[in-house]
Amino acid sequence: MDLIKVSAGSRTAAVAGAIAGVVREHHRAEVQAIGAGAVNQAMKALILATGYLKNDGIFVSCVPEFADVTIDDKVRTAIKLVIEPSANSIFSSIGYSALSMRMTDHPQV
Repeated sequence: MDLIKVSAGSRTAAVAGAIAGVVREHHRAEVQAIGAGAVNQAMKALILATGYLKNDGIFVSCVPEFADVTIDDKVRTAIKLVIEPSANSIFSSIGYSALSMRMTDHPQV
């Protein structure tokens, strides 16, 4: 799986489509952005991608991380977004939401 690299000039819809496609195929995507403009584009794309995936029954969660990246012999700090299906997604081994489990699988007191 390739890392999706986002710049300040990246088209939000194109990045969102890439995120959705990678999650559908690999059940996980990693997005990397360096700088405020790039992080802004990455976050907008993530929000758009969640809508694309939600239409397919795929609900995702995102964990942001820091990553050190070397560019022209200089170490820069990037934001890496790790995007994976959540527990109530069709990719989940559980296959149902925590709310439905609470409502149907436990006796009322």
